[in-house]
Amino acid sequence: MLPSDLKDSTGRPDRFLAIHYANNIWAQNIAEVMGTDETDPAVFDAVVDFARNSGLEPIEIRKEKAGYVLNSLLVPLLNAAAGLLLQGVASPETIDKTWRIATGAPSGPFQIYDVVGLGTAYNIAASSPDPGSQAFARYLKDNYIDQGKLGVETGEGFYTY
Repeated sequence: MLPSDLKDSTGRPDRFLAIHYANNIWAQNIAEVMGTDETDPAVFDAVVDFARNSGLEPIEIRKEKAGYVLNSLLVPLLNAAAGLLLQGVASPETIDKTWRIATGAPSGPFQIYDVVGLGTAYNIAASSPDPGSQAFARYLKDNYIDQGKLGVETGEGFYTY
């Protein structure tokens, strides 16, 4: 949801904005701050300062964007990984290893799926009209969710924790 979708319900649209925290906030300590065209710049700056004073790295988003910056970058990666898996190109372990070694990232896309939660991944994929996303939703349901494997939260997903 975008802040502009809710701002009028607040009765104070000039004082309304959104702040989005990454998963594992203690490790990936960002706070994406996104206002609307009506958000008072002083309010925006105060929330940026709040995030910084809370030990977070504020990410200032100056124009509304569904998915913010983080998920706008992350979702295409996760979708590409899902496509590689469904096409039989490589296993989750191989895809993750490739990503980690080639980019220096600490986690691969399927490790990220496990952190985000396979229930969340399923709900996002199932709600998309894209046939590839629908196929991935069915794959998750049949191979993981129906067996109670939801990722880190249940101790097993693509990996065992």
